[in-house]
Amino acid sequence: MRLLRYGPPGREKPGLADKDGNIRDLSKVITQIDDAMLAPRNLARLARVKPETLPIVRGNPRLGVPYAGISKFVAIGLNYSDHAAESNMPIPKEPIIFMKATTCLTGPNDDVVQPKGSAKLDYEVELGIVIGTKAQYVPESKALDYVAGYCVVNDVSERDFQLERGSQWDRGKGCDTFGPVGPWLVTTDEITDPQSLDMWLDVNGEKRQRGNTRTMIFGCASLVSYTSQFMTLLPGDIITTGTPPGVAMGMKPAPAWLKPGDLVTLGIQGLGEQRQKIVAHPGK
Repeated sequence: MRLLRYGPPGREKPGLADKDGNIRDLSKVITQIDDAMLAPRNLARLARVKPETLPIVRGNPRLGVPYAGISKFVAIGLNYSDHAAESNMPIPKEPIIFMKATTCLTGPNDDVVQPKGSAKLDYEVELGIVIGTKAQYVPESKALDYVAGYCVVNDVSERDFQLERGSQWDRGKGCDTFGPVGPWLVTTDEITDPQSLDMWLDVNGEKRQRGNTRTMIFGCASLVSYTSQFMTLLPGDIITTGTPPGVAMGMKPAPAWLKPGDLVTLGIQGLGEQRQKIVAHPGK
């Protein structure tokens, strides 16, 4: 299934995308797609719904984050060896964990706001893992049993805030609108191998990032297991898993930072596409 929520911010309705790309309204079946709905028994119940029996949503409605009730937005740094190289950082011996503030969550096609004082705004296409079952000290061999599905994430970053003002990565990762998620939550029955997905990102139509999840240093099962050794993962929690090369920070001879007016488009095989316009903070 490709689950989604559509409508104005704060008033999103539940829906799904059918095989032809139409949005189908789930409002008569469930009231909300949230963390509780991600439990295996609830997803199994939804899977029995035939999309063709649901009304088509006309027009081009705004898409929100595909589900509500996210308690943690966990991120993994430098998880592609070629991205670590372009960042002039060593390949990590263990996963690098940082957190993105849940207040940065936004719909997949909403504007990205450049924060006040920002001069080095960057992008990162990433695979997001969505937890469906409470996970504590999970062995790697069983880790993917705790996953409800996968989604596209743009790990928007401000490199000056992140790297040049101390060692606190969270500061450059959690600004408002720095967490576009979606367009869909794609359940695991449609993504049988999360380690073989093509990824891409363009800026103003120019190719920037091209990669595949097979080149992760630490794969999805490893990341779920590892993270669960240090924190309890709850249904709805997202682990965003790192980015392939091609970020602005790594460009030679000079980085091409994002600026107001830029258009960022990105996607992952089987998980859909995002589209964000960069806008200036109204207080700049």
